[in-house]
Amino acid sequence: MSVMYYIGLDIHKKTISYYVKKVDGIVVQQGKIAAERTALKRWMSVLPGPWYGAMEATIFTGLGYDFLKPHAMELKVAHPEMLKAITAAKRKNDRADAEKIADLLRVNLLPECYMLSEELRELRRILRYRNMIVRTAVKMKNQMSGLLMETGATYDKRKLHGRKYFSDLLERVEDVPDSVKEQRGPISKKRNKHLQTS
Repeated sequence: MSVMYYIGLDIHKKTISYYVKKVDGIVVQQGKIAAERTALKRWMSVLPGPWYGAMEATIFTGLGYDFLKPHAMELKVAHPEMLKAITAAKRKNDRADAEKIADLLRVNLLPECYMLSEELRELRRILRYRNMIVRTAVKMKNQMSGLLMETGATYDKRKLHGRKYFSDLLERVEDVPDSVKEQRGPISKKRNKHLQTS
């Protein structure tokens, strides 16, 4: 029967700290690698045998989880708040965190949390980005409305975001300085040039 290994991972933006232990707690490997696919691939090639892994849920978890999952017997993600409650310590560093995760995994006490599939996480990313764009558009529209109200200009709020309507509006509003009207040409040219090159 092959020996099983238990790996605790502490993943950050640039580095990943790891601890590899046997079921009896003997340390087999420990260290730090770059948080890159090539570095992970090299590291996995020198692992001593089949392994179970665990990591804390952070903003960087997705990269490591998706890449490592096919190579592990099982890969778990620990709930960060529950993990803090269990492993509260005065001295905290990446290697110590990785060792604690490995130990909790080894004795089957890891406070696990659910990890969404890669497809659902990608969908969430797209929706977050879309919401940000919508919020920005609404903010700009409200700012334009405020500026137009300050000048006493009448306008159609429903059409305000349209490029043609806004250009026509600038021509109609008497209090718009000539310098602002002149800037429309260069801005439109720059935008069109950017759209053509992208």
